[in-house]
Amino acid sequence: QVQLVESGGGLVQPGGSLRLSCVVSGTIFTDVNLVWYRQTPGNQRELVATITRGGSPNYADFAKGRFTISRDNGQNTTYLQMNRLKPEDTGVYVCDAERLVDTYWGQGTQVTVSS
Repeated sequence: QVQLVESGGGLVQPGGSLRLSCVVSGTIFTDVNLVWYRQTPGNQRELVATITRGGSPNYADFAKGRFTISRDNGQNTTYLQMNRLKPEDTGVYVCDAERLVDTYWGQGTQVTVSS
């Protein structure tokens, strides 16, 4: 079965950085597009960043210039580097892997930005 396991969340002060990781197993990693979503207080789940099978990234407006998505095909892992974090970035960050007919979700990792 396809599984995704996120890690790297935690408590960080405003202006700080975190790097989230998502390890994918149970499928051919190079067959999937990868997406990071987040659920923040007062908002619906929103897209943070995507990276295609070919490695092309895209970002939500709030993430541009601060966040970087990448993938390491040798490690079956996608990363979300988050810099200059703000309190409004607080939320649960979830990785998903998308194939033609299936979408798989991780459990999420909590990010809290607070002084």
